[in-house]
Amino acid sequence: MPIEPTIVNKIILAILNGVVWALIIALVALGLTLIFGLMDIVNIAHGDFYMLGAVLAWYGVALFNNFWLGAVMAMIFTAILGAVVERSIIRPVEGLPAFTVVVTIGLSYIIQQSVLATFGGSPQTVPEPIRLTIEFLGIRYPAYRLFVAGVSGLALIALGVFLFKTPYGLWIRASMQDKEIASAMGINVSNVYIMTFSLGAMLSALGGALAAPITQVFYLMGLDVLAISFIIVIIGGLGSLKGTLIAAFIISLLENFITLVATPTEARVISLLIMGAVLLIRPKGLFST
Repeated sequence: MPIEPTIVNKIILAILNGVVWALIIALVALGLTLIFGLMDIVNIAHGDFYMLGAVLAWYGVALFNNFWLGAVMAMIFTAILGAVVERSIIRPVEGLPAFTVVVTIGLSYIIQQSVLATFGGSPQTVPEPIRLTIEFLGIRYPAYRLFVAGVSGLALIALGVFLFKTPYGLWIRASMQDKEIASAMGINVSNVYIMTFSLGAMLSALGGALAAPITQVFYLMGLDVLAISFIIVIIGGLGSLKGTLIAAFIISLLENFITLVATPTEARVISLLIMGAVLLIRPKGLFST
């Protein structure tokens, strides 16, 4: 019995949306796993850097009528904020996991309330900067989402080049392997910490800025992203960059397919069940070495 064209279209859309969302969330989750892998910090405020990226993209449109300026502002601002946070808030509780969780929870609350006071509590929308649709295989798909996929993919490639082809990336990877040996080899681990935290914050903000025209901008929008990022990082393996990337695609595509027959909430519950199973069977993650 042939498959109805409408079902085929839904499957194609689920694949496309899954890939686009996987690339966006991979930026956020990789930033999270970089910070955890190097600094052993569970950054509860990481989703709020994503939210700041979206809010600043909105301001770029509202104040300057330029989405791209807002996206660049978001990356620069969060990178600087990340450096300040690492030096002034994270550094004093370094090596104290319970305190870092408490501190980042407090930081998350401060960021959220600051945005609420300035941006407001009502969800806002950002118009797509590329208002074209592409028609293929019987469906019409926004060109901006394909652009987001391309930019996110290039950002991930650039991150890979940075981590594996530059001295700075070598310092980060060496420090992730063994901080004491890296320090003994002359690597300034303290500066590596600042650079890594800033990089993680900037990646999260880039994801938020790119997602702003696709979703609603809201001061609590980082909470959902933080939850799915933790699911991805745990399934992929804490500190595993490759595992995080693979898990981002698996979970994103899975949730998009599940929403064809169930609600998004039910899809998220299934992701949580998968995470729980991974923790029971392979606590270090499916793709950890």
